[in-house]
Amino acid sequence: MTKRRRYLFKLYYIGTSQYYGSQRQPNLLTVEECLLNALLEREYIINTKESGFEAASRTDRFVSARGACFTCILGKEPILMEINTALPDDIGIWAYTEVPLDFKSRYNALLRHYVYVVPIPLSNLREIGSIDIDSMHKACNAIVGQHDFVNFSKRDNSEVKTLRDILVSNLSINNDYLVFQFKSRAFLRQQVRRMVKKILDLGMGYISYEDFKELFDSSQVLSYQPANAKGLILWDVEYNKNIGLKEDPKSKKRMERFFLQQKLSYKHQYQLFCFLQNGDICK
Repeated sequence: MTKRRRYLFKLYYIGTSQYYGSQRQPNLLTVEECLLNALLEREYIINTKESGFEAASRTDRFVSARGACFTCILGKEPILMEINTALPDDIGIWAYTEVPLDFKSRYNALLRHYVYVVPIPLSNLREIGSIDIDSMHKACNAIVGQHDFVNFSKRDNSEVKTLRDILVSNLSINNDYLVFQFKSRAFLRQQVRRMVKKILDLGMGYISYEDFKELFDSSQVLSYQPANAKGLILWDVEYNKNIGLKEDPKSKKRMERFFLQQKLSYKHQYQLFCFLQNGDICK
């Protein structure tokens, strides 16, 4: 009888319109569905019910990941490139390790790291109006620590406790783009996108700092749309140091090659539209 072992995997994926988020949904294509289909096709699992598949985090549609994690019980030692060849190019596993059978990728995670890249360049935002970077830094600092983030989350009946500890909350400017980074053991649904939305509102003068601080008052209910999901990246999920994830060089190279191809492709598209907009290349 084949011995069943649980493995922890690290993967990337790009939140394109064809995927309806990461979590499995009936009759919709998701990242998890692609992963399970690949494991079935390569005969690492017999069926999904007995696979013990568990994701460390769930992400909404259009959200991407560089270091997402999941666990699964397999009947044989995984060969990552064998699994990756059954996956689309915009999804790939690049590291793994064996873990105890009772290991939970969601609850054993010590830290989740999210990066949000504002889709509009800073120079374009400044054309719309003034933007107060200092106030945005001040708001980022206010987020650090333990707070009730119910007004920074999508209301969900399953979430009873809305207190969260934010360990890192910062803003930087990289190549004319505003980049936010947040780290915590756990986040509420849409929490990162809603924090970004209100920090941007503050920076652009749509709300005052006092308005921003009122969001921490859980006695009042405030509703608004979160920031664009396309700017969000699940950057990493961290575990105890004794969980030593082993990177697979070929799979890591596959990931980096895909990112490079996309970078070059979009750079070309950007230049093409610049020419179309300016209309003076043929003069």
